[in-house]
This record gives sequence, structure tokens and C-alpha cells, in this order.
Amino acid sequence: MRILFTLFVLIFTASFNRLSAADVKVEVLVKSDKMWDGTSLPDFSEKETEVTVLRITIPPHTTLPLHKHPMINAGYMVSGELTVESEDGKVLNLKQGDVLIELVDKWHFGSNNTDQPVVIVVFYVGTKGQPLSIKKQPIHATENTQIKH
Repeated sequence: MRILFTLFVLIFTASFNRLSAADVKVEVLVKSDKMWDGTSLPDFSEKETEVTVLRITIPPHTTLPLHKHPMINAGYMVSGELTVESEDGKVLNLKQGDVLIELVDKWHFGSNNTDQPVVIVVFYVGTKGQPLSIKKQPIHATENTQIKH
């Protein structure tokens, strides 16, 4: 394992050294203390942190269940179009190249109303072992379902 790591470092360093400062481009896609609905993000936890990055593909003509995220997360739309609606009726329309800071602890759902799949990469930052999303159950259910990815 140590040999593989050393080999990786050597290859990466050799490749990186061929670049000049003029070749490096940094573009801030989003930076905010607000969620997409304009409300402030919650304070960050001081517990053990865990980062998860998912590539999510939503098939054409699919509506996700009503759910919420108990942690800060942000997404980048790789392809497709997605409509996100909060339980209080706010709507966000996303297309390829868009970036969003997702709602935290607010019920919402997404719909792909097109003939093309949606691909979105989502970055979650929370505490270790925390569920990434919680699906809202019908009124007759006794508890929420926690979804761990």
C-alpha cells in the first residue's frame, strides 16, 4: 500500500509540475450562508464530522418523495432539469450547470418532468452516522424513515 501511495504522489507531482500558474483556473460556483429559499443555514455541529458525496440520477418523469435533510448539503446539476418545491410552496427550477445550497430540516421534494434523466452531484457535511435524508411518512405512519447512503 505504501508503494502505491508513493507512486501516486510521484505521478501527481510530475503532472502538477508541468502546469504553470496561468493554467490554473478557480471559479467559485456558490458561497453563501443561506439556503436556496433565502433562510440562514444552521450552525455547524462540533461533533465528529463526516462528508459524503453522491452522484444521484433521477429517471425521466420521476417525483421524489417528500423528505428533508438534517445536515448542510449542496448540489451541482451535471445534466437535466429538476423542479424542487418546499412544503410551504416555494419553487426552484434547476438546469445543467446550476448550483444550489439545499434546504436543511425543511420538507421538500424534487420532480424530473422531462424525457431526460437528471444527474446531480450532492455534497453532504454532517456528523458521523447521521442520515442524509429523512422521508416524510403519511399521517397514519408512526415514525419517519431515515435513509442512509
